[in-house]
Amino acid sequence: PPAPRARLHFHAQLAHGSATGRVEGFASARQLYAQIAQVFGISPAQIMFCTLNTHKVDMDKLLGAQIGLEDFIFAHVKGQRKEVEVLKNDDVLGLTITDNGTGCAFIKRIKEGSLMDQIKTVCVGDHIESINGVNVSDCRHYKVAKMLKDLEKDQIFKLELIEPMKAFEMLEPRSQGGALPEAKISRGRETLRLRTKGPATVEEMPSEAEEKAIKKVDELLETYMGIRDIELAATMVEAGRDKKNPDEFAMALDESLGDFAFPDEFVFDVWGAIGDAKQGRL
Repeated sequence: PPAPRARLHFHAQLAHGSATGRVEGFASARQLYAQIAQVFGISPAQIMFCTLNTHKVDMDKLLGAQIGLEDFIFAHVKGQRKEVEVLKNDDVLGLTITDNGTGCAFIKRIKEGSLMDQIKTVCVGDHIESINGVNVSDCRHYKVAKMLKDLEKDQIFKLELIEPMKAFEMLEPRSQGGALPEAKISRGRETLRLRTKGPATVEEMPSEAEEKAIKKVDELLETYMGIRDIELAATMVEAGRDKKNPDEFAMALDESLGDFAFPDEFVFDVWGAIGDAKQGRL
């Protein structure tokens, strides 16, 4: 029989500065956050998101669906609270929202030249705690994005935000978020795949075609829903892997991801992206 796989462990630090800790034995993103919190003696709710191989608020290095087996984890924790009032004089705010899978939605990108780009106190990495006094701390990113989209035009709205804690020497300029994480430092071709539902698994890295499909679906999520979510994009690509037509694909999405209420045109475009990737057209 094959030798049993060694227990996986990863090294971690708090992004604003700490000793190095070791996390292991987790089977989901939620358990990973709980492990990190236990190691550093903080509440799991204090962790906003994690980056791989950098302490900076770098959305290109965001911990998403996969961790390379040799990646170093930096946990960003809640820092200063701030409030901002904004006059919504444009239909589009210019924010892209994502979340950490454990109830913390945060800003992944601010579109250059957009309404929110003009509000310099709002930054990439900020957790959206409330909208017009309604607490959204435990809401998934798609619900937060919809609430922002549904705000009335030509009305003032208030956001309560929490920025990531930073050490004084680590203060970074306001930055634009990216798309697909480049967290692929791994031993061989294996990565640890984290899932919102179900246990983590060690898998081969996605094929080049699947990588392109996942990236395209993530871009479509931003276009249609104002969110970015690599794990969700990867799950959708997996759902379409063995489907023969868009109707079968739509049924599979309804069964596993019905809470998202994806628009029909979005589902059709995702099906097209998966097909384009399979045929090498992306």
